[in-house]
Amino acid sequence: MSVKAFELVPAVERDLLMGDKARINIECIECCGKHLYLGTNDCFIHHFLLDEVTSSKGKLSYSAQKLLHKYLGLKKPVAELRAASALERLIVLCDGIVFLVDMVTLETVPSAAGGGAKIRGVTAFCVNENPVNGDPFCVEMGVLSSKRRAVQIYMVHEDRVQLVKEVTTSEQPCAVSVDGYFLCVALATQYMILNYDTGASQDLFPYNSERRTPIVKRIGREEFLLAAPGGLGMFANAEGVSQRAPVNWSESVIGAAVCFPYVVALDESFITIHSMLDQQLKQTLSFKDGHILQDFEGKVILASTKAVYILVPLPLERQIQDLLAGHRVEEALLLTEGAQQNIPKDKFQILHKRILQQAGFIQFGQLQFLEAREHFRKGQLDVRELISLYPLLLPASSTFTRCHPPLHEFADLNHLAQGDQDKVLRCKKFLISYLGEVRSTEVANGCGEDVDTALLKLYAEQDHDSLLDLLASDNACLLADSVPWLEKYNKYFALGLLYRCNGQDSAALQLWIRVADGDLQDSTRSDLYEYIVDVLCSCSSLDLVWKYADWALRRDPTTGVHIFNKRPASKELPQLNPDDVISYLGKHRQALLLYLEHLVLERRIEKEKFHTQLAMLYLEKVLSLLSASPTDEEKISRAREMLQALLRWSNLYHAKSLLGKVENWEQLPLERATLHGRLEEHDKALHLLVHELRDFPSAEAYCVWASSSRDSAYRQQLFHLLLGVYLDGNPAGKPHTAAGSGDVAMAAVDLLNRHGEVFDAVRVLRMLPEGWSLQLLRPFLGRAIRASVHTSRTSQIAVGLAHSENLQLLHDRLKDRKKPIFVSEKKGCHLCHNTFSEPDVVCLPGGVAVHTHCVAQRVRDSPTKRPLTRSSNHT
Repeated sequence: MSVKAFELVPAVERDLLMGDKARINIECIECCGKHLYLGTNDCFIHHFLLDEVTSSKGKLSYSAQKLLHKYLGLKKPVAELRAASALERLIVLCDGIVFLVDMVTLETVPSAAGGGAKIRGVTAFCVNENPVNGDPFCVEMGVLSSKRRAVQIYMVHEDRVQLVKEVTTSEQPCAVSVDGYFLCVALATQYMILNYDTGASQDLFPYNSERRTPIVKRIGREEFLLAAPGGLGMFANAEGVSQRAPVNWSESVIGAAVCFPYVVALDESFITIHSMLDQQLKQTLSFKDGHILQDFEGKVILASTKAVYILVPLPLERQIQDLLAGHRVEEALLLTEGAQQNIPKDKFQILHKRILQQAGFIQFGQLQFLEAREHFRKGQLDVRELISLYPLLLPASSTFTRCHPPLHEFADLNHLAQGDQDKVLRCKKFLISYLGEVRSTEVANGCGEDVDTALLKLYAEQDHDSLLDLLASDNACLLADSVPWLEKYNKYFALGLLYRCNGQDSAALQLWIRVADGDLQDSTRSDLYEYIVDVLCSCSSLDLVWKYADWALRRDPTTGVHIFNKRPASKELPQLNPDDVISYLGKHRQALLLYLEHLVLERRIEKEKFHTQLAMLYLEKVLSLLSASPTDEEKISRAREMLQALLRWSNLYHAKSLLGKVENWEQLPLERATLHGRLEEHDKALHLLVHELRDFPSAEAYCVWASSSRDSAYRQQLFHLLLGVYLDGNPAGKPHTAAGSGDVAMAAVDLLNRHGEVFDAVRVLRMLPEGWSLQLLRPFLGRAIRASVHTSRTSQIAVGLAHSENLQLLHDRLKDRKKPIFVSEKKGCHLCHNTFSEPDVVCLPGGVAVHTHCVAQRVRDSPTKRPLTRSSNHT
């Protein structure tokens, strides 16, 4: 696709060159800075001074001033001119002779003594623009001779030339270009690369020089441009490898040059300009009778036979903007990136970012959102440029103004969409996605309020699920801008979250309560009441807790009490005083019950009034159910189980107070029995269970429970008491006539058989009626005998072990008595560390001597009061 990359500007007009001499033709050109030299067919050199002139509109033109012209006296056309500015010399090829001319006077330089300043038999030559000799006042030159199949390397000095190397070739060379040690040569049938230092060579590709004039052009360090068969411009480096794709130019190209990133080619009628980046033809300019195309220090100069022109590149930014104006995004980016090597780094970074941003907006307008996102990201777009396209999204307090010159042609999203609502919706979805991506990156630095507020508005408008996630995270949404927007779309729950983000918990709770009560409509959360309770649980303001707890408890005491019993135990949160909570919950009985359960059963707070109050509430519930008509047996059973469990588990409640409440309720015998047990009134408790309730398993369970944390003697006493209660119901010597007394007797037998190890067998046998059958008591008696024998034998073993230990101690004592114990004023007591002043000492086990008074003090302080050993007077 075409782009205007160059303008053809006249430099030397026909009249200025030749006046009225119609037969003068330009044969060669050379440019050095502002100095332009022309060689003509009449053996003249013309010297011009070129000045650049820029118009008020920025258009470039050239003004040429003729300084001098000089006849060389050879009557042949001047074939080649090359400037050696360091030497102030022109290297001239005319009539097969290379010689030197002064750049200022155009006088031929005479030969120096002992050296020549001319080379004869030359068909072509080129200057090495990457010299290897290191002498700034010496020019290296490659020369082709008409008489030799070789390339000769000469050193050109101010007044002489010197042959330094000759490289032979297989065919007669017809064109050459030099870079460093490398020669790119066009032979009669092919191109090749030669290294004149090492002699290495590399064939490139065939070419018929008879059909077309070969082109060999150095375009950079160790890189050449060649005219290849098929109308191709081929690139080759010093290794003979092409690292760029070829450009497809005309078959009749007569000259070529590179003005990066373009390849300029000249044929008989046109100038063609191809991109080196994508190899596409970018521009074609008509140019009749052209026969010279050269580039000098980045300046491309063309000549017809009668005039000289300069191909002026348009500013790169203008070319890129033209491409962007045509929505040729990829070409614009390719051109920008390809021109990086020709632009200072800082300037390129600024230019590249802006082009990426512009490209992003072009693709955004075409709904190519993936590409737009990538270009915005790479171009580090100020995200507010994008937000500003969407009406009302930027906060009213934002100070942002769009970039100038603008990055796009859109006034706003409505202008872009032209009434297409589907397009508007797609653009909004893209912005939601893009803002969500960049809000936590460096892109949003310094504009977090604008980004988050815009994102909140979009979420609310689109009913997006991420609205709550935004408000639940750290955000910079502006309250003043967000409130009307959230209210407009009935996002009251989200508005409450925003209030909390801004430290306005009271406003959030008031708003949510209105929603929960139905005054405002918002279906965001069906569990809003539970959420409010959770907020109050973790609220740092106790005033708010007390203020709104009553509303929560009136709505649902079971859930509302979570405000108090699920409050996190954290150093950051002020804690509630349980006494204050209990006092506050006085009018909410169900909540009070649940809170006391939390204190007593979960937190295990050991405080009598809490345990007593909980037990009283359990009891009141039971009594209330018992008094109801009709009674609900299932509820009564569950309530009694809870009361009984608490009475058995806790030992902190005030048992007398509770017993006074239940004493007259015959329906609660188990509760009365448990309370008697807490008061150590076991006989009354067992009498209730055995004779009134006749619940023998409960009686046994009572004994196990009442003795669970006591010693074995207490446990035995309690079971003997139960046995006595059983036997009191069946006095000794009386016949078993009543069925009830038979049940009690069997309960006594079962008690003995199940818990025989607890009882004192001798005492039991004395208590049992004489008329009882031994067969009934067989399991008990068998267990009792085994226990008695086991105890007897265990005692015998213990006595034997004690006797053995005593003998061992006596033996050790005798051994110690036979050993002398040495004491002196230099030795110290092991207990007080003072030295001995008297011979009376006590010997500890191991032969350690100590003062007698130290041992006596140790014995007095010892809880066992056992002497360590007897004193010894051995010295």
